[in-house]
Amino acid sequence: MIVQSNAPITLVGGGSLRKSDLRAAMRHAPRVVAADSGADAAFAAGAEPEVVIGDLDSLSAAGRARIPMDRLHLITEQDSTDFDKALRSIDAPLVIGVGFLGKRLDHQLAACNTLVRYPDRRAVLTSADSVVFLAPPEIALDLAAATIVSLFPLGAVEGWSEGLVWPIGGLNFTPDGGIGTSNRALGPVQLGFTAPKMLVVLPARCLEAVVEGLDRSAARW
Repeated sequence: MIVQSNAPITLVGGGSLRKSDLRAAMRHAPRVVAADSGADAAFAAGAEPEVVIGDLDSLSAAGRARIPMDRLHLITEQDSTDFDKALRSIDAPLVIGVGFLGKRLDHQLAACNTLVRYPDRRAVLTSADSVVFLAPPEIALDLAAATIVSLFPLGAVEGWSEGLVWPIGGLNFTPDGGIGTSNRALGPVQLGFTAPKMLVVLPARCLEAVVEGLDRSAARW
């Protein structure tokens, strides 16, 4: 591991990033790590990353000059994204990723793929409008009534729910079949799944509820 922490980590990427998004993440995870050009985004948003991880092919010369060499961690292989390189190099109870959603759809899809590839890592991606995370085996979320709850499978998975307008029990979810976008909460929601394949997508305002729900959930893949 490059980073080991007993507290949550904010991981910054080079995608769309507002200062308010970074501040929201840092309220739960004050320590900041950057994935490649995420260091430039972090500096622009007023934060200084402790370390930078990635293939470093998109970090600007100005950003590189601001970071001591011993805090630059080069991973040269080109078979994975910088988010993948960073996530697998961080040992923390939770990683909150900002700057990985928005701008390019292919980058967003790759980030979602990484969430599913590392089910043992608790990670949340957040942006101006959404929060995305891989559902653990069971989770309770303190949501307000009418909150949109979207479920998108990246593999075959089944589940159960309490507190959704349209319960999911008995349904078979697959990426090329049944999906669960635009469900709604009746209030607090409980979810359970049979495999580490289901992404949960909520409005950005639900970040605190997600962080608290993941912290309470002892069930792990």
